[in-house]
Amino acid sequence: MKNLFVKIAAVGLLMLAPAVAQAAEGYSTANVNMRAGPSTRYPAVAVIPAGSSVEIRGCLSDVNWCDVEFYGGRGWVSGQYVQASYQQRRVYVGPQYYRPLGIPMIRFSVDNYWDRYYRNRDFYRDRDRWSRGPDYYYRDRDNRDRDRDRDRDNRDRDRNWRERDGDRDGRDRDRDWRDDNQRDDRQRGDRQRGERQRDDRQRGERQRDDRRGDDRRPDRRDFDCRPGDPSCDE
Repeated sequence: MKNLFVKIAAVGLLMLAPAVAQAAEGYSTANVNMRAGPSTRYPAVAVIPAGSSVEIRGCLSDVNWCDVEFYGGRGWVSGQYVQASYQQRRVYVGPQYYRPLGIPMIRFSVDNYWDRYYRNRDFYRDRDRWSRGPDYYYRDRDNRDRDRDRDRDNRDRDRNWRERDGDRDGRDRDRDWRDDNQRDDRQRGDRQRGERQRDDRQRGERQRDDRRGDDRRPDRRDFDCRPGDPSCDE
């Protein structure tokens, strides 16, 4: 009985294997970015030229995005840029053609998919934020950008304040220096005026003393005249 169950399980796996390995050949209809996830907000990993052949490995059931292989690389492309051959004509890949074309419906997980294909990519280190969805990643990035801008604005304001304070201090020092110089000039002028006034006063006193001395000095005629000298009569 146990062997019977093993055989049935093996047959079931063999029957499922082709479905798991199913893929369809498609063609890009334009130069389109192959992205790291099913959204234009995920990082671009390659550019698929128009008319290039791709292997469609699976598509999402809820949105028209498909996991494709292009020259050994893997990524996601919108179904509106991928066509496939169906009944001798090309059709855009959409949910109505998944089953006829043999395209499996799959799910997307950042952790599993990126671990498998993008370990060497720069954006892989941010997979924890990307795993919450591109909207969360960009919202988180926008918040970081706003925080960084706010910090930069604060630094700029602080620098401007310091520069204004420095300018004001410089102006104050210049004003103080000018005031000191003006005060020194006034003091020097006052000293010079005082010295001139003192010199003038001393000169005036000397002149007055000289005049008084002249007044006290006897007339020369008092000493030179002799009785009977005619000059004494002058």
